[in-house]
Order: sequence, then structure tokens, then C-alpha cells
Amino acid sequence: MAFSLPDLPYAFDALEPHIDEQTMRIHHGKHHAAYVSKVNDAVKGTEHENKSIEDLLRGIDQVPDDIRTTVRNNGGGHANHSLFWQIMSPDGGGEPSGALGDEIDRVFGSFSDFRDQFKSAATGQFGSGWAWLGLDENGKLHAHSTPNQDSPLMQGHTPILGVDVWEHAYYLKYQNKRPDYVDAWWNVVNWREVEKRFEQARG
Repeated sequence: MAFSLPDLPYAFDALEPHIDEQTMRIHHGKHHAAYVSKVNDAVKGTEHENKSIEDLLRGIDQVPDDIRTTVRNNGGGHANHSLFWQIMSPDGGGEPSGALGDEIDRVFGSFSDFRDQFKSAATGQFGSGWAWLGLDENGKLHAHSTPNQDSPLMQGHTPILGVDVWEHAYYLKYQNKRPDYVDAWWNVVNWREVEKRFEQARG
């Protein structure tokens, strides 16, 4: 198969109490697994079968019409979730440091201002989607949202932090209180991983 479901880097209950065990089991083992299966089925036997997920999504316009929507939705879901699991940790929380912390202060004014803008992107996304921190096509750090499973890679951007605001990511614990989920999620953000991705993206 072209793609596989990555293992979580921690136990299913490791992000308690902020993200509950049952949500993690369903989210990873059902939702993410389904994205992997469907994108594999879509690209099987095509020239896209041996591409990385990043290259596949960056070149989404070159994917044939008959499978493009499936690849967009499910390939995007695979890429988004593969990042999501990595940028969370039971030892997360706090604030970024080093070059990323400095750049957040420079671009957004302060970490607090960044959090407010990011939360607005997350809570303001109508329906299902994601909020992101990443580098745009000009290498500038910015916060934004995308609908459904659209990946920033499709826009030529490089995501380094993302929060899933589909209801399946939080509804068992938080019901319709998306802002409460986003507030709690900050406690599990793995800033060391985000800082590493920032450095890699800057080259």
C-alpha cells in the first residue's frame, strides 16, 4: 500500500483529561484509518501510488479528475492527522521558545495575541475543518483555517501546528463547546515538535 496508519507516539489515554481516551481510540483507529484506506484505494495502480503524501497534495491539480476529490479529502485527512498526533504530547503545554517563539512575537505581537488569533480561526471555521499555524508560499508565518480535510500543502503552504475542529475530535467530551476544546488543547501542544518543524520549513 502507498500509505499506512502511523502509530500514536503515546498511549490512547495519555492526553487525559484534555482529550479523552475513547475519542483518541475512535479518532485514530476509525477516522484516520479510513482516510488511509480510501486514499490507498484511489491511487492504487496509478502514477501517484509511489509519491509521498506531501508531494501528492502539493500536486493535487495534477491528480486525475476521477480520483481528485477522493485524494483531496482522504489524502488530506491522512496528512493532517499524521501531523496532529505528532504535535501533541502528554508533556505538552507552555509556550514556544527559540526562533519560533521570537517569530511568533514578531508576527503576531505576542504569544497571547497569537493564541487569540489562532483560536478565532479554530472557532470561526464554519462546520468541519482545521486551524493552522504555518509558513505561507512566501515563507511568512501565519494562522488560518481550512475547511473539511483540505491541507495547507494544497495551497503551497507548510503547516507546523494544526488543531482538528471536526466534531469527531471533541464531541464525546466537549459536546458543542468547541472553544472549550481549543482552550484545553493548548495543554497538550508539543512545542518542541512544532519548533523542529519550523526550523525544517525554514531550511
